[in-house]
Amino acid sequence: QVQLVESGGGLVEPGGSLRLSCVGSGFTFSSYQMTWVRRAPGKGLEWVSRISGGSGGTSYADAVKGRFTISRDNAKNTLYLQMNSLKPEDTAVYYCTFGVHRGQGTQVTVSS
Repeated sequence: QVQLVESGGGLVEPGGSLRLSCVGSGFTFSSYQMTWVRRAPGKGLEWVSRISGGSGGTSYADAVKGRFTISRDNAKNTLYLQMNSLKPEDTAVYYCTFGVHRGQGTQVTVSS
């Protein structure tokens, strides 16, 4: 069955960086678009970024453009999200998604 396991979250000060990882299994990882979404406290799911399976083309939400970078290592079945210049408003649980599947999430807290 499809499994997505995120890691890499934590507590970081404003302006800091984190790199999230998501390991996928149970499907042909390299063939599919992968997406990061997040849920801030008291809010709904927000799309963050996506990367295609073929060309590796990327797109970003305006709120993170220029600060976050999505990438993938198909040999390792792993999706990444490099997050720089973090802001308190980036505080959320971050999930990787594939189709209707979503991992358990990893908490990112940006606070001084």
